[in-house]
Amino acid sequence: MATEPNETDDQPEEHENLPESSPENSTESIGLEQELEELLAQVEVDLDSLPLEEQVTHLKSDLEMAQKEAADNLDASLRAQAEMANFRRRTDEDRINNAKYSNSRLIGNILPVLEELELAITHTEASAETEGSTNRQLLEGIKLIQRKLTGVLESEGIAAIEAVGLMFNPLEHEAVGTEETTEIEAGYVTQILRPGFRLHDRIIRPAQVMVAMAPKVT
Repeated sequence: MATEPNETDDQPEEHENLPESSPENSTESIGLEQELEELLAQVEVDLDSLPLEEQVTHLKSDLEMAQKEAADNLDASLRAQAEMANFRRRTDEDRINNAKYSNSRLIGNILPVLEELELAITHTEASAETEGSTNRQLLEGIKLIQRKLTGVLESEGIAAIEAVGLMFNPLEHEAVGTEETTEIEAGYVTQILRPGFRLHDRIIRPAQVMVAMAPKVT
């Protein structure tokens, strides 16, 4: 009986054909590495191969460059610190000023109320002399309110601007008119028509004043 041929005998064995590293490839790779190292070595100056004077020159040059770089870095650091200190100072000043003058608008609205109280005191004083104790009690009540309100404003840094008898100051005074007089030197304030006020060191309302002028010669 004839035997059938074995299929596996006729079929070639399947193997993965992996490239094998040859001695030639290894030698070529080593040669490239050596060539690369030689190129890198050429970039850097080998001080040991130079004469002593040139070595000293190179070292001095490197030292000068390092010193210059260190000086530049120190200068940049000091500038940055100074700028930061100035920034913090300005920020603190702005914060203090904002808190210091934050109520200036409210105070400006209260000042007319204080003036109305002062006018009421003036009129009530005139009538209290003729109309008896009722008006006198009313006058005392108005004065009490006026004193308390003035105290509150003063505690917030409000102060009246002085004017009478002082040289006219356009930063603090608003000239409403002039009057001829020989009693006060020309250019000085003779009277206040409307009080002025400052909040701490800031003028929030100038004083309206009359200013003296020399009499006209006829």
